[in-house]
Amino acid sequence: MIVNEEWKIKGYIDEPIPENIDLKAEIRRLCNEKNAVILAHYYTRGEIQDVADFVGDSLALAQQAEKTDADIIVMCGVHFMAETNKILCPDKIVLLPDLNAGCSLADSCPAEELAKYKEEHPEYKVIAYVNTSAAVKALTDVVVTSSNAREVVDSFPKDEKIIFAPDKNLGNYLNAVTGRSMMLWNGGCHVHEEFSVEKIVELKSLNPKAKVLAHPECKSGVLALADYVGSTAAILKFAQNDDCDTFIVATESGILHEMQKRCPQKTFIPVPPLSGTCACNECAYMRLNTLEKLYNCLKFEWPYVELDSAMRERAKLPIEKMLEISAKMNK
Repeated sequence: MIVNEEWKIKGYIDEPIPENIDLKAEIRRLCNEKNAVILAHYYTRGEIQDVADFVGDSLALAQQAEKTDADIIVMCGVHFMAETNKILCPDKIVLLPDLNAGCSLADSCPAEELAKYKEEHPEYKVIAYVNTSAAVKALTDVVVTSSNAREVVDSFPKDEKIIFAPDKNLGNYLNAVTGRSMMLWNGGCHVHEEFSVEKIVELKSLNPKAKVLAHPECKSGVLALADYVGSTAAILKFAQNDDCDTFIVATESGILHEMQKRCPQKTFIPVPPLSGTCACNECAYMRLNTLEKLYNCLKFEWPYVELDSAMRERAKLPIEKMLEISAKMNK
C-alpha cells in the first residue's frame, strides 16, 4: 500500500469515495473480508456506533481488544484508546480513522513532566487514568478507568502515598469517596470542565422531576447536584434500571445515542457548555471519526498505530494490573 504524503500530514485518508454506495454496508463488507473488528466509544457519532461490532467505555473497549481474534482492530475513539489496543495486541494491526483524534486530558499530562514529578516524590505510587499516552502509562504503577477507579484505589493500603494523574476532578471525587488524600495532577477534560452548575440548575427548574446523571470528570459543584455519579457505562445502566423517565445528562452527548436506543420511552437532556450556543457538549476529537474516514481507513489499512517495543512492554504492566483487578471485581 502506498500512502500519499499529504495523507500522512493530514493524519487521515480523504480518497474520494464512489458515489451512491452504501457506506455502512461497504464498511461491514471490508470487515468480513479483512477479518477486522470495529470498536467504538460511546462518545462517537451515532452512525459510527451503529456500524461498530462493539460499543463501550474505555474499560470495556480494552477488554474487547484483549480477547478479540480479529487480525485488524479499528478503534473509533481517540488516540490513547488505539495505543491501549496496540499495547494489549502488539501483533495485530490497530487502525485509527484520524490520527488527529487526540484528547485534551491526555495532553494535560506530558510524560516528561510526570517523570520529573515522580523523581521529586520517589516514595509515591502513581495511579494514572486511562486517558493518558502510552509514555505516561509506562511511568505508572496501575491504570484506571472511571468504571473501576474507586476499586483500584481501594486495592492500595490506606496509608499508601499516591499520585493520581491527570484528571483533578476525578481525583477529587475519588479522594472524597475513599477518604484518601492523593496528590492530584492538575489536568482536566475540555468537555467535562465546561459543564456548569448554572446550566444544570436552569434545566432542573424546567424539568423538576428529572434526575441528574454526571460523570466523575465533572467539577465538584456539578457532582454535588447529581442524583447519580458514574462512568459512561454506569450512567447508561442506571438510566435503564431507574423508574425515572427524564434525565439530565452531564457527560459527552454521544452517550445519548445509546441511551435512547436502550430506553426509547425515556427522555434524555444533554447539559450544554457554559459558553457557546450549542444545546449539548461534544468532544471535537471524537467527532473526527466519520463513516468516510472509517471506510478509507479499512480500505487502505491506514492510519495505523505503532509503539516502541520497550515502552509498550512497560505500559502493558499497569494496564494488565488494572484488568486483573477488574476481573476479580466481576467474579
